[in-house]
Amino acid sequence: MNPDKKIIIDGLLERVNASPFVLVIDYTGMTVPHFSELRNRLVATGAECHVAKNTYMRKALAEAGLPDPGDQLTGQTAFITGEQDVAAAAKVLKNFEKEFKKPGIKLGILDGLLLGEEQVKAIAELPPREVLLAQLLGVINAPATKLLRTLNEPGASLARVIKAKFNPDS
Repeated sequence: MNPDKKIIIDGLLERVNASPFVLVIDYTGMTVPHFSELRNRLVATGAECHVAKNTYMRKALAEAGLPDPGDQLTGQTAFITGEQDVAAAAKVLKNFEKEFKKPGIKLGILDGLLLGEEQVKAIAELPPREVLLAQLLGVINAPATKLLRTLNEPGASLARVIKAKFNPDS
C-alpha cells in the first residue's frame, strides 16, 4: 500500500477509535458556506465532520472492527465523529437537514452497531444528556423520597394534633 494512503487511513482509524460513534452523511449538492456552517454547528456539540474517500473509511472501519456499511458508503460522503454525545450531533444533522434540505443522513455506527437513517433520526429526538441524567436521578431518588415521607408522617400527624389541641385559634 502506498505510504501516503496508509497515513490517511491511520488518521481515520485514530478518529474512529477515539469516537463512540460515526455518522455518515451524503453532502451532494451542498455549497461550501453551508458545509462550513454545518461543521461549525457540529464543533459546538464536540463533534467533527471529515471528508475522506469511501475506500479509505471502509478500511479504517474494518481495522477498527466496526461493521461494514455495505453499499451505503457510496457517493459524496462525509463522516462525523465526536467525543461523547451522539444525540447532540444527530440533532444538529436533523435540524440542518430540515433547514437546508441537505445533507442526507445515510447511516450511523454506535457501540459497534450499524444504524439506519431512521434510527439516527430517532436518536436526534432524545433529550440532551443533562436532561436524561436528571430524569435518571429523579427515578433513582423517588423510592427514597417516598420512604422519607412515610417515616415522617406519624410525627407530622402528631404535631398537627398537638397544635390543634393547644392552639385552637389557628
